[in-house]
Amino acid sequence: MKNNHKDNNTNTIHQENKNQKIQQNTKNQTNDKENSKNLQHILKLEKKIKKEKENLLRAQAEIENIQKRNEKKLSDTRKFALENFITHLLPVIDNLERALETLNKSANNKTIDIEGIKLTLKSLLDVAKKFGLETIDKINITFNPEIHQAMNILETNEHEPNKVIMMMQKGYIFNGRLIRPAMVTVSKNK
Repeated sequence: MKNNHKDNNTNTIHQENKNQKIQQNTKNQTNDKENSKNLQHILKLEKKIKKEKENLLRAQAEIENIQKRNEKKLSDTRKFALENFITHLLPVIDNLERALETLNKSANNKTIDIEGIKLTLKSLLDVAKKFGLETIDKINITFNPEIHQAMNILETNEHEPNKVIMMMQKGYIFNGRLIRPAMVTVSKNK
C-alpha cells in the first residue's frame, strides 16, 4: 500500500507538473500572441509616424515656397510701382527733346534760353534714371527686335546691313523691363 500511495503521489506530482507545463505553455502562447499583436501595433504606429513626418516636411517645403513666391511678388510690386508714372512722363521728355531740336534748327528763336531747357531735360532724365529708367538711344548698333521697332528700312552701302542708322524716337527700359521700344531706321544692302 505504501508503494501504491507512493505511485499515486508520484503520478499526482507528474500530473501537476504536466498541468503546470501546459499552463506555462498556454501562458507563453498567450504572451507570444500578445507580443505579436503589440509588435504589429508598434510597427503600424512607426509607419504612421514616418508618414506624418513626411507630410510635415512637405508642408514645411510648401510654406517655404509660398514665402519665396510672396517675397518675389512683393519685390516686383515695389520695383514696378512707378512704371505707370514713368510711362506718363515719357511724352514730357519727348516734347522737351523736340523743343530743343526745333530751337537748334531755327536761328531766329535764340531769345528762348536753350541752356535752361537742356538743363531741365537733363535733370528730368537724371531723376528718371535714379528710379530705374534706361534710355535706348544708340545708333550704329545692330538692330535688336527686342528693344527696337523698325519704322523704316533704308537701302545703303554706307552702313552694314541690319544696323540702326537713325533714331526717330528713343526707347526706354524701366528696371530691366521694356516699356517702349526705340523707333528706328534700319540699314539694308542695296
